[in-house]
Amino acid sequence: MAVRVELARILIRETDDTHIVELREVDGERTFPIVIGLTEAAAINRRLMGETPPRPQTHELLANIIEQLGYRLDRVVINDLRNHTFYARLMLEKDGENVDIDSRPSDAIAIGVATDVPIYVEEHVLDEVSRAD
Repeated sequence: MAVRVELARILIRETDDTHIVELREVDGERTFPIVIGLTEAAAINRRLMGETPPRPQTHELLANIIEQLGYRLDRVVINDLRNHTFYARLMLEKDGENVDIDSRPSDAIAIGVATDVPIYVEEHVLDEVSRAD
């Protein structure tokens, strides 16, 4: 079963290549961090600050392609953790057809933030990595 989470905070380190997005359980207290790249961190942060780039960046471009092909991004699901690596899925919908696309969590979150869709984490992943605040 997937648990809905929200973006709790983003940490962009200007002197380090380690950037972190922290997710928090919507109806609970569990949180967990995911290390992400600078490009994804900047894209997420830009969207959260309400900044719209003059031209589509990679995540906006992908969101636009999904929409132009007639699909709707329904949700993002962080579905697995293997060997310290998170896995995610983009869940698309078109005319009752569901399409499930593999994604890095950082890209999935950035696209999800760009399109304002809910983010979920599978319970077994949340159990393994979370901490209660």
